[in-house]
Amino acid sequence: MKKIIILILIIIILFGVFVWLEIYLPKNPFLRLTVFFEVEKGWGAKEIAYNLEKAGIIRCGLFFRAFVYSKSVSGKLKAGEYGLSPAMNIPDIVEKLVSGDRIKKLITIIEGWSVKDIGEYLKEKGIEGAEKIDPGLEGYLFPDTYEIFPEDGIEEIIEIMLANFDKKLTSELREEISSQGRTIHEIVIMASLIEKEVRTLEDKKIVSGILWKRLEWDIPLQIDATIAYITGRKTTKITKKELQIDSPYNTYKYKELPLGPISNPGLESILAAIYPQESQYFYYLSTPEGETIFSRTLKEHNEAKVKYLK
Repeated sequence: MKKIIILILIIIILFGVFVWLEIYLPKNPFLRLTVFFEVEKGWGAKEIAYNLEKAGIIRCGLFFRAFVYSKSVSGKLKAGEYGLSPAMNIPDIVEKLVSGDRIKKLITIIEGWSVKDIGEYLKEKGIEGAEKIDPGLEGYLFPDTYEIFPEDGIEEIIEIMLANFDKKLTSELREEISSQGRTIHEIVIMASLIEKEVRTLEDKKIVSGILWKRLEWDIPLQIDATIAYITGRKTTKITKKELQIDSPYNTYKYKELPLGPISNPGLESILAAIYPQESQYFYYLSTPEGETIFSRTLKEHNEAKVKYLK
């Protein structure tokens, strides 16, 4: 009887060691290879265990399931794409899946892109529904570099960009806009024009001063970029026929801000719209090299056109 008890204890100990090794010893501690493993929505511990074993990340799915159930985390395993390795043991893998430590990728939204540009870019990146971005968001999708999850849809990405816009437009900036008797929307429209017109912060502030002054003096803004926004043509060469287009975005035809933003401006352009610099200028143009030439009179402006825009 004593021998049987000892034998049973030995079997229990050996089984315990076996289970411990299966759970805590990686399949291959020396294979530092990252395997991209996707947990699909709706998968439970059973499906995950099966696919982990199939992918060669763990030895046996049964022990994965046993560990998950023993820790009561079967309902906490998050869907998404993960970077796993055969050099990871089961507890490490489970911790990753529970914490949602998924693979991220970077997207970069360029200052001055329109909603259409952003949609095309995100579509190329494989973002579902990217072509469905609401044009009403024009101007408010803040240009920046963002970390997103591969499975994120357009709704999640838009929320991130809108939240970033709200963060950048601080309470101090909002108070300043209000004190000027202007609305945030007017500032965003102006910033979107400035973004498409000039490059440096110094030039942007001067151009901002010119454009606000032209509005006050009831002079058309005459911004070529607004015509390009109407036509969808990516060019700075505007035809006489296009100048006659009847659109609330035509700043040659109407002496006011366009109906809405024509691009998504960066912080420098927003600041320039809020803090314009006064000057003696009423006109400006950008050379092919990106230099801004300012003029006080229409005569000076026309001479600058001849000189710099041959």
